[in-house]
Amino acid sequence: MKQQILGAVFTALALTFLAPAPVASQTSATATSDTARTPWGVPDLQGIWDFRNITPLERPTEYAGRETLSPEEVAAADLDAATRAEAERRSDLTRERDVGLAYNQFWWDRGTSDGRTALIADPPDGLIPYTAEGRQHAEARQTARRLPAAGPEDRSVGERCILGFNAGPPITPGGYNQNIQIFQTPDHVVILNEMVHDSRIVPTDGRPHVADQIQQWRGDSRARWDGGVLVIETSNFYAQTSFRGSSPNTQLVERFRLVDTNTLLYEFTVEDATTWEKPWTVQFTMTRTDAPLYEYACHEGNYGMTNLLAGARIQEKATPNTVGQTSR
Repeated sequence: MKQQILGAVFTALALTFLAPAPVASQTSATATSDTARTPWGVPDLQGIWDFRNITPLERPTEYAGRETLSPEEVAAADLDAATRAEAERRSDLTRERDVGLAYNQFWWDRGTSDGRTALIADPPDGLIPYTAEGRQHAEARQTARRLPAAGPEDRSVGERCILGFNAGPPITPGGYNQNIQIFQTPDHVVILNEMVHDSRIVPTDGRPHVADQIQQWRGDSRARWDGGVLVIETSNFYAQTSFRGSSPNTQLVERFRLVDTNTLLYEFTVEDATTWEKPWTVQFTMTRTDAPLYEYACHEGNYGMTNLLAGARIQEKATPNTVGQTSR
């Protein structure tokens, strides 16, 4: 945990807040003719990309029917993100909310608003189109996570240091360590995520997916080029890597496209008929950065897990018959 925190500190010190232009203005843009290409002729996406963004995944109720914020609302959102965990504000929080913030403001690296009210670009209402059963399942998982854990398996894959909470797939903005590094060879693309130093090694040589019965923590990914767009299709997810309540039947399609030398448009569409009424799509931009990635040594001692389980034993003594079962 100490090294995990140090990684967040170094990242916060090394990176400056870079606010990407609203995605709405980028979606129709095409890569310039002088976009760098690899020796084998495809767009060169290699480098470190910063995806910090405080725009919420779903559209908040107060912004229903609105796609963008006013300049004043953007400024207010940025100020809130930059001061949320300051001591002066935390003194007004409940104990639960204060503990939930974990670190103080120095450790966080949330980023700024891109001017939109939601990262979800489709459906137009900016909301996840849950089925009744899917919503019930997602809410049940969240409720179970608030119960005392019987063991490590009852905690999330992020708390268990298996995958980073924003590492994906799909990639989603979080609170810190919001950088990826892309490497390319003629037959592979590698996406290294700063969070939990997770690497996805994705073939681009046309090989088939693994057998349906083989499930993996990050799913099974295959990539191809569609003109200037890198398309990654992923299936065969392990049940415990559920995304927003999804099942192992989830089909994920990610798209990476250079808008210009320093801007990468990222889009993903997820589909799972057992959880959502229809596919839904998220879009946001990433900005090229010269800052390095730092190691996120999450599981060197993972004192956080020890403390979580110790606290769970104390909690269950105070409230018997409340042991959680989130992952089994």
